[in-house]
Amino acid sequence: MDKWLWAARFFKTRALAARACELGRIQSNGQRAKPAREVRLRDMLRVTNDSGDFEVEVLLLSEVRGPASVAQTLCRETESSRDLRLKVAAERRAMQQFEQLPAGRPSKRDRGKIIRFRRGDT
Repeated sequence: MDKWLWAARFFKTRALAARACELGRIQSNGQRAKPAREVRLRDMLRVTNDSGDFEVEVLLLSEVRGPASVAQTLCRETESSRDLRLKVAAERRAMQQFEQLPAGRPSKRDRGKIIRFRRGDT
Protein backbone atom coordinates (compact mmCIF):
# COMPACT_ATOMS: atom_id res chain seq x y z
CA MET A 1 0.00 0.00 0.00
CA ASP A 2 2.68 2.50 1.00
CA LYS A 3 4.70 1.80 -2.16
CA TRP A 4 1.69 2.35 -4.41
CA LEU A 5 0.69 5.58 -2.61
CA TRP A 6 4.26 6.82 -2.99
CA ALA A 7 4.40 5.78 -6.68
CA ALA A 8 1.04 7.48 -7.35
CA ARG A 9 2.48 10.66 -5.77
CA PHE A 10 -0.04 11.04 -2.97
CA PHE A 11 2.91 11.30 -0.56
CA LYS A 12 6.46 12.59 -0.98
CA THR A 13 8.10 9.65 0.78
CA ARG A 14 7.21 6.06 1.58
CA ALA A 15 7.67 6.85 5.27
CA LEU A 16 4.91 9.49 5.07
CA ALA A 17 2.66 7.04 3.21
CA ALA A 18 3.26 4.34 5.84
CA ARG A 19 2.58 6.83 8.65
CA ALA A 20 -0.71 7.85 7.02
CA CYS A 21 -1.73 4.18 6.89
CA GLU A 22 -0.89 3.72 10.55
CA LEU A 23 -2.93 6.80 11.50
CA GLY A 24 -5.97 5.48 9.62
CA ARG A 25 -5.92 8.11 6.89
CA ILE A 26 -5.99 5.46 4.17
CA GLN A 27 -9.02 3.24 3.62
CA SER A 28 -9.26 0.45 1.09
CA ASN A 29 -12.77 -0.67 0.17
CA GLY A 30 -14.12 0.91 3.37
CA GLN A 31 -11.57 -0.66 5.74
CA ARG A 32 -8.43 0.78 7.31
CA ALA A 33 -5.37 -0.19 5.31
CA LYS A 34 -2.03 -1.21 6.75
CA PRO A 35 1.19 -0.17 4.97
CA ALA A 36 1.98 -3.75 3.90
CA ARG A 37 -1.47 -4.40 2.41
CA GLU A 38 -1.50 -5.45 -1.25
CA VAL A 39 -3.18 -3.06 -3.66
CA ARG A 40 -5.35 -4.73 -6.28
CA LEU A 41 -6.87 -3.48 -9.50
CA ARG A 42 -10.31 -1.87 -9.07
CA ASP A 43 -9.75 -1.22 -5.34
CA MET A 44 -11.51 1.91 -4.09
CA LEU A 45 -9.16 3.93 -1.89
CA ARG A 46 -9.92 6.91 0.32
CA VAL A 47 -6.76 8.95 0.85
CA THR A 48 -6.54 11.87 3.27
CA ASN A 49 -3.43 14.03 3.00
CA ASP A 50 -2.43 17.70 3.12
CA SER A 51 -3.96 18.30 -0.32
CA GLY A 52 -7.40 17.11 0.78
CA ASP A 53 -9.55 13.99 0.71
CA PHE A 54 -9.36 11.82 -2.39
CA GLU A 55 -11.52 8.88 -3.36
CA VAL A 56 -9.81 7.00 -6.17
CA GLU A 57 -10.12 3.76 -8.10
CA VAL A 58 -6.89 1.82 -8.76
CA LEU A 59 -6.34 1.36 -12.49
CA LEU A 60 -2.70 0.21 -12.65
CA LEU A 61 -0.18 -1.19 -10.19
CA SER A 62 3.32 0.16 -9.67
CA GLU A 63 6.03 -0.08 -7.04
CA VAL A 64 8.34 2.34 -8.82
CA ARG A 65 7.99 6.11 -8.57
CA GLY A 66 8.11 7.51 -12.08
CA PRO A 67 7.24 10.80 -13.71
CA ALA A 68 4.05 12.61 -12.75
CA SER A 69 2.49 11.80 -16.13
CA VAL A 70 2.82 8.07 -15.35
CA ALA A 71 1.54 8.54 -11.80
CA GLN A 72 -1.66 10.13 -13.14
CA THR A 73 -2.47 6.94 -15.05
CA LEU A 74 -2.33 4.74 -11.92
CA CYS A 75 -5.71 5.85 -10.58
CA ARG A 76 -8.91 7.72 -11.40
CA GLU A 77 -10.59 10.08 -8.94
CA THR A 78 -14.35 9.76 -8.57
CA GLU A 79 -16.57 12.65 -9.66
CA SER A 80 -18.03 13.18 -6.18
CA SER A 81 -14.55 13.36 -4.67
CA ARG A 82 -13.37 15.87 -7.29
CA ASP A 83 -16.47 18.06 -6.84
CA LEU A 84 -16.13 18.08 -3.04
CA ARG A 85 -12.40 18.85 -3.20
CA LEU A 86 -12.96 21.76 -5.61
CA LYS A 87 -15.77 23.10 -3.40
CA VAL A 88 -13.53 23.04 -0.30
CA ALA A 89 -10.74 24.78 -2.23
CA ALA A 90 -13.15 27.51 -3.39
CA GLU A 91 -14.36 28.03 0.19
CA ARG A 92 -10.77 28.30 1.39
CA ARG A 93 -9.99 30.94 -1.26
CA ALA A 94 -13.14 32.88 -0.34
CA MET A 95 -12.21 32.91 3.35
CA GLN A 96 -8.86 34.54 2.56
CA GLN A 97 -10.72 37.72 1.59
CA PHE A 98 -12.10 38.08 5.09
CA GLU A 99 -8.84 37.36 6.87
CA GLN A 100 -7.34 40.56 8.22
CA LEU A 101 -3.60 40.60 8.50
CA PRO A 102 -1.71 43.26 10.42
CA ALA A 103 -0.72 46.27 8.31
CA GLY A 104 2.95 46.01 9.24
CA ARG A 105 5.32 45.42 12.09
CA PRO A 106 4.07 46.03 15.63
CA SER A 107 4.97 49.36 17.16
CA LYS A 108 7.06 49.63 20.31
CA ARG A 109 3.87 50.00 22.35
CA ASP A 110 2.29 46.95 20.66
CA ARG A 111 5.42 44.86 21.28
CA GLY A 112 5.24 45.76 24.96
CA LYS A 113 1.62 44.59 25.07
CA ILE A 114 2.56 41.33 23.32
CA ILE A 115 5.41 40.68 25.75
CA ARG A 116 3.20 41.38 28.79
CA PHE A 117 0.49 39.12 27.39
CA ARG A 118 2.91 36.26 26.83
CA ARG A 119 4.31 36.60 30.35
CA GLY A 120 0.83 36.55 31.81
CA ASP A 121 0.91 40.12 33.14
CA THR A 122 -2.23 42.18 32.98
